Amino acid sequence: MDPLEFVTDRSIRRALGFAGLGVGLVMLSLSYDLPLAFRSGADLAALVAVTLLVMAWRTPGRDMRHSEPLMMLQELAPETVQGMARAEVQRRLKEVLRRRLLWHAERVGLLAVALWAAMLVVTALR
Repeated sequence: MDPLEFVTDRSIRRALGFAGLGVGLVMLSLSYDLPLAFRSGADLAALVAVTLLVMAWRTPGRDMRHSEPLMMLQELAPETVQGMARAEVQRRLKEVLRRRLLWHAERVGLLAVALWAAMLVVTALR
């Protein structure tokens, strides 16, 4: 795997882990009403997916000099950054970040659809 993709995925997944923890805790606190818990989880997962899409949409205009993936890349594989011009590093980082954000947004969106389906099943079984 490309070091640029590795650090970008790591950065995105760290943020998604915290978001998943929050969604999971909300669902756990609403577990007394299972359809409500699944619906809340689906709504929050859809909100996370939309947030990822907005971040991907805004990525081409961002300044990546102080971004987390670039800092992680400089720490993990400094030879990757030293071999390229700064503009080239920023361009490649923007491309990879946008592509990986869209990939993760698609997966989180599928999770939201699965939670909505689970809510429908649980509601129908009541």
